[in-house]
Amino acid sequence: MIERRRASAPRGVGSGAPGERKPMAFVLLAVAAFALAACQSTQSSLHDFEAPGETDSAGTGSEVNLASLTEVVQRNPNDATAYNVRGTALGRSGRFEEAYADFSRAIELNPSFYQAYSNRALVQRRLGRDPLALADYNAAIQINPDYADAYVGRGNLYRSSGQLDFALNDYSRAIELNPVDPRGYFNRGSLYQQVGRHEDAISDFNASMTYAPNAFDTFNARGLSYLAIADYKAALDDFNEAIKRDRNSAEAWTNQAIALEKLGEPGKAFNAYARAVTLKPNYRPAQDGMRRTQGSASSA
Repeated sequence: MIERRRASAPRGVGSGAPGERKPMAFVLLAVAAFALAACQSTQSSLHDFEAPGETDSAGTGSEVNLASLTEVVQRNPNDATAYNVRGTALGRSGRFEEAYADFSRAIELNPSFYQAYSNRALVQRRLGRDPLALADYNAAIQINPDYADAYVGRGNLYRSSGQLDFALNDYSRAIELNPVDPRGYFNRGSLYQQVGRHEDAISDFNASMTYAPNAFDTFNARGLSYLAIADYKAALDDFNEAIKRDRNSAEAWTNQAIALEKLGEPGKAFNAYARAVTLKPNYRPAQDGMRRTQGSASSA
């Protein structure tokens, strides 16, 4: 059983798992890679957007791309893969009901299509249908017990519902099945952080960075664990790196300010809090930080 301890990291400076972060981030998925054949590719997995720090720079959910995918579906109306691929693009664009319909059609055409079950499970989660999502994850794993994506997704579902031991088992199984995927490490690290096991969290965040070295989420999350164990210099370094990757994150600026406060730099901290408030005027942790450090503003 996971030992549950009170985490000492500051609250309200979130480090949620990438799959829970909004707006969602997505991986590259080129239309040319859509092979409508019996062999299924993890490129058609909606769970790719639960990887830390990825972006949809290929525009896979764009209207142009969706129009192209619709043409493919129309030319191949009985091809389950065509529906799964279009459903993935629809999900990445936030059109969850339409994505649900496509994944359901893919499953109807191919009841053994475990990727489509896993994809539909994530859409079910986004639609607030957690019991149905769990049923779909279970179906995907029953069909293919070695499908790591489904374990990551089900682990996130378990963690969000407070079933931390089940979540830990799923993340660890995902890592065992696919040890080069950053998602398993990141999400397990986030779970460890949640229960106050910050050294374990840092170890998993380090592993995640090995395979996703430019992820904003991972730098921000690891910084919070460094804060919790009072390694304020390491925390500041991580928050600086997070800000380099997303200068519009009020949370990252606030976290940087907290680290600066701990390091005895209230003037610089005030400036960072002020930046956070500029980006997110009603963000309470930044407002509170400004009040604590007012009068210490500097030009640094």
